[in-house]
Amino acid sequence: MKICLIQPPYTLSAAKGGDCFRKELEMLRAVGGPGSAVPEADVIVLPEYSDVLFAERDRDEMVRAHEENFPQLEKACREAALRCGAVVFFNAPDFQDSPAGRNTTFMMGRDGEIIGKYAKRHLPPLEREKLALDPSETYTADPPVILEADGVRYAFLTCYDFYFYEAFPMIARARPDVIIGCSLQRSDRHAASEIMCRHLAYNTNAYVLRCSVSMAGEAGIPADVCGASMAVSPSGDVLGILGGEVGYVTAEFDPHEKYCKPAGFGRAPAAHWEYIEYGRNPRQYRPAGPSVVPTDERMPYPRICAHRGFNTVAPENSMPAFGAAVAMGAEEIEFDLWETADHEIVSIHDANLDRVSTGTGFVWDHTMASLRSFDFGVKTAPAYEGMGILTFREILEKLACHVVMNVHVKSRDDENPLSEDYLKKMIALIRQYDAEKHCYFMSGNPALLKQLRTLAPDIACCAGAGGDVHGDLVQKALDCGCTKIQLFSPHFPHNPPDYAAKQIEKAHMSGIRVNLFYSDNREEAAKYLAMGVDTILTNDYNRVSKAKR
Repeated sequence: MKICLIQPPYTLSAAKGGDCFRKELEMLRAVGGPGSAVPEADVIVLPEYSDVLFAERDRDEMVRAHEENFPQLEKACREAALRCGAVVFFNAPDFQDSPAGRNTTFMMGRDGEIIGKYAKRHLPPLEREKLALDPSETYTADPPVILEADGVRYAFLTCYDFYFYEAFPMIARARPDVIIGCSLQRSDRHAASEIMCRHLAYNTNAYVLRCSVSMAGEAGIPADVCGASMAVSPSGDVLGILGGEVGYVTAEFDPHEKYCKPAGFGRAPAAHWEYIEYGRNPRQYRPAGPSVVPTDERMPYPRICAHRGFNTVAPENSMPAFGAAVAMGAEEIEFDLWETADHEIVSIHDANLDRVSTGTGFVWDHTMASLRSFDFGVKTAPAYEGMGILTFREILEKLACHVVMNVHVKSRDDENPLSEDYLKKMIALIRQYDAEKHCYFMSGNPALLKQLRTLAPDIACCAGAGGDVHGDLVQKALDCGCTKIQLFSPHFPHNPPDYAAKQIEKAHMSGIRVNLFYSDNREEAAKYLAMGVDTILTNDYNRVSKAKR
């Protein structure tokens, strides 16, 4: 297989973008052209945003360039495919499958027809916020995209995708022959790009073809930044690499030739990734995979939150209740945390044990061992007899990052904070299970909210009403640094007219999300959603979840 990677010029100025694009077309037409020094190739690769070769200031600027240049790009790629008998890879925004557009790598066959597409899996802030592209591919549980031509299996990474090493083992299991990387990576040095590509090739047993752009001559851009288009073999050897200049990378290899090594001392040869599989220990890694949901910041609204889990079918604040809610698709679960006499963290709503267990007295008067001696299931139903109290660690161990968690931190005194050591222990557990972005604290205690914001400014907080029926909850949230409020529906009959509507409006104007505790009626919940409530807490997840439909 003969490959050709085209590294065209790239500019920070929109006014010069047209010149860069025309140069790219000229370089593409030279591949295999009459009298050209660039030979025919079986595979031709262009960089990311092949039709927008400048640093766009906003979405409108990107769309204008795309609409003007994409037809020319597609035509030139088709001509190259037919002229060289080549498979051509190029990248551009694609608005066919999503009105918002997706960063897409197109694979064009030797006949000039599109074989398939790859939508970039990881979008950096620039593409999410400034260009407002569709990020949905980030959260799919789909396997790696594998497209085949002439018996060669192609996998894909695009620019920012190269940084997510945890995806490499999944790509390796799909057994690609070649990985196509249309890229920019405008802030990385050549040495860093080479490390990434060699690491990728060695860990997937595939050839890596990374194609970038040249920013040579752009003011303030070091000579060893961006560029570095390269071809790397499965052994990690670089077959061809370009620096920061405009030009081509050409190489020739057998895509089916793999690299094997002894899979440990005295073992038969295997690919490096296969050797790793012998000793894989997922408990040592960050949460990943199809069961990991979007973070609280990115989880879409409106949401239905299972209050104390799906507690109409299982004991409240129990693993069966949480598991049922998550299995049915709950975006959030809510639970309550109290401190025991020996400073452990347990999940129970009431301060008193009597209602939900065979124990008596207050939670804080019992040690963990004492609480473990009580039955926390039998009062719900005989089927749950023998169920023990649940700890915060046990909740995180099973469900961290699989659902957003509304963590109601309970305190005996609504005016004073809790022990700093206790809160630090709670925060440390959240960090241990990598759940900072999937949790937020809820409390009606202003002192506690401010304490939590000081101890863990990266974990969001929600201001609850507490005992204040008529208070301005939005102002409370602003004063305490909270990003959410939680209205209390039983207060509504005692509030001034339109209290809820005014709080919702003020919250949204202040950039604050609105929870409502609670509704167990589908029609009532639908009305709350129509008012602008972002998240409804419910004891009956199955019934109320239908209010969103």
